[in-house]
Formats: sequence, C-alpha cells, structure tokens
Amino acid sequence: MAEQEKKLDARFKVAHREALIGVGLVLFNFIWWFGFAYGLGSAPVEEYSYILGMPAWFFYSCAVGSVIMMILVAVIVKSFFKDVPFEVEEEEEKL
Repeated sequence: MAEQEKKLDARFKVAHREALIGVGLVLFNFIWWFGFAYGLGSAPVEEYSYILGMPAWFFYSCAVGSVIMMILVAVIVKSFFKDVPFEVEEEEEKL
C-alpha cells in the first residue's frame, strides 16, 4: 500500500510540474500579446505601420504570437512532459 502511495505521489508530482509549465506558457503568451498589442497599439491610428495589410501591433501580438506559441508548446511538450500511466498496475490491484 505504501508503495502504491509513492507511485501516486510521483504521478501527482509530475502532473504538478507540468501544470506549472503550462501556467508559465500562459503567462508568456499573455505578456507577449499584451506587450505588442498595447505597446505598439497605443499610438494614434494615423501612425500605425502595417505588415501584410494588418496593423503591426496585431500582426506581432496575434499572428506571430500564435505561431511562436504553437512551436513553443510543441517543443516544451516533447522535451519536458512525461508519459505517465493513469491506471494502477495489475500486480498492485491483486494486493
């Protein structure tokens, strides 16, 4: 029973770490979006520069930000996340 609790604790530890990584990614995404949207977007409309027909603040905060987040999430998941079984092993169920 104690061994089973250790395994559960290990799974929760991994899940907690991965959840914190997820929160970090969300914070990075928000800071990226907020910085470009309000940093470049706070100028008068007449002073906006445009990229591919979009205001630069929108292009960098939404278009580029989305691509960067997709790449970043894929790299983080492949590098730092572990495959953790959800089910208890059969040997432990017999005990």
